[in-house]
Amino acid sequence: MQERNILSEALGLRPLSARSVVASVLLGTHPPRLSAAGLVELCGRFGISGGTTRVALSRMVAAGELAAEDGHYRLVGEVLLARQRAQDAGLTPPARPWTGAWRMAVVVSSGRAPAERVELRRALADARFAQWREGVWLRPDNLGPPEVPPAIPVRWLTVEPDDDPSALAGRLWDLPDWSARGDALLGAAPDDPGDLVGAAPEWAAATFAVAAATLRHLRTDPLLPEALLPAGWPADRLRVRYTVYVDAIQRLVRHLSGA
Repeated sequence: MQERNILSEALGLRPLSARSVVASVLLGTHPPRLSAAGLVELCGRFGISGGTTRVALSRMVAAGELAAEDGHYRLVGEVLLARQRAQDAGLTPPARPWTGAWRMAVVVSSGRAPAERVELRRALADARFAQWREGVWLRPDNLGPPEVPPAIPVRWLTVEPDDDPSALAGRLWDLPDWSARGDALLGAAPDDPGDLVGAAPEWAAATFAVAAATLRHLRTDPLLPEALLPAGWPADRLRVRYTVYVDAIQRLVRHLSGA
C-alpha cells in the first residue's frame, strides 16, 4: 500500500468509506448507474469487504439515495443529483462575459427550521455564492441563474460595488488558500495515472483518492471572472487532471463490471 500511503500523507486524505466510494464514482458517471458487482469490486480495491459494501448500498437505498434495479444501482437522491449538477457545472464553467455586475441573494424570511437553513446554505454554496453577512450572499454575475429550490424565499438583486471588486472577492473567498491547496494537489501526483486495469490495486485506490480530493476541491472553486483571480490560479489545470483521472477510473469500473 506504499503508493496509496504516500499520496494520502501528501494530500492529508482520510480513508474513504464504502458510501464515499460509491457516491464518488456514481457522481462521476453519466448516467449515474453501475453494476453492484463493479461497485463491490471497486470498494475491494480500498480494502473494503464485500459485506461492508453491500450494507452501505442497502443503507443508501433505504435513505433514498440509490435505487436498485436489475443488479445495478442508480443515483436517485436529489441532494446527490444536485451535487452532480453542481460539480458538472464546475468542471465546464460557462464562458459568460462579465460586465462588472454582481448578483446578490437576500433571504427574506426568518425563523426557518434547521433543515431549511442547511438546505439554503447548500444550495447557495453549490451556486458558488459566498455569505457576505447573515442572510446576504454575493457573487459576480458571470454564471447562469442559480439553482435554488423555489420554496426557499430569496430576493435576487443585481448590484455593482463602489469599491475594488478584487478586494471584495478577496474578503468573500480565501483565494490564496484555495490556490495553495490546488497547487498541492497538482504537485502530489502525476498528470496521468496510466492504465488502472493492469495496475496494482494500491495504485488504483491512490488514483481514486486523488480524483476524489481534486473533485472536492473543484466543488469549492468560486468560478470567478478571470479579472478577479490571482495569478497562477490552478483551477483549469485541476479540471484537466480530474478529467484524465476519471477517464482512467471509468475504464477500470467498466472492466470490473464486465461492460
